[in-house]
Amino acid sequence: MQDLKEFLFDQGYVRIKLKKTVTNHFEIKAKINGIKGNFILDTGASKSCVGMDDISYFDLATEASEHKASGAGPSEIDTLISNKNKIVVGKFKLKKISLILIDLSHINKALEKQEASPVKGILGADILLKGKAIIDYNKKYLYLLNKKKGS
Repeated sequence: MQDLKEFLFDQGYVRIKLKKTVTNHFEIKAKINGIKGNFILDTGASKSCVGMDDISYFDLATEASEHKASGAGPSEIDTLISNKNKIVVGKFKLKKISLILIDLSHINKALEKQEASPVKGILGADILLKGKAIIDYNKKYLYLLNKKKGS
């Protein structure tokens, strides 16, 4: 009998290790435009985000956005948008990804209070949907489907 890993590998999925933080979030390593960073994996975030402080770090071209971000808090957050970015998570790759830029200082301050490492952004449902994500919470792995050649 095939286990989950073997079955998903046969389907073209790649496996990415997740790190559980002291705040009970999953942290994941990714590259945006070839630059490495640590991100929170957030299935509840509709779009992937990068911190405003990291625009030059990830070499992002930005433009004004009428989109207001909202989260668990009561207020809306002003945003910028950056289009046509490349993201690599493990061996999973996407091109022409739009990212929302938000102020992540409140998130990183909360992580710091818990003695957790700061993050560069949030990987959200947009990327998870494109990768037909499967999360193995027990073994702490994210599986993403790489596009097959010719598709």
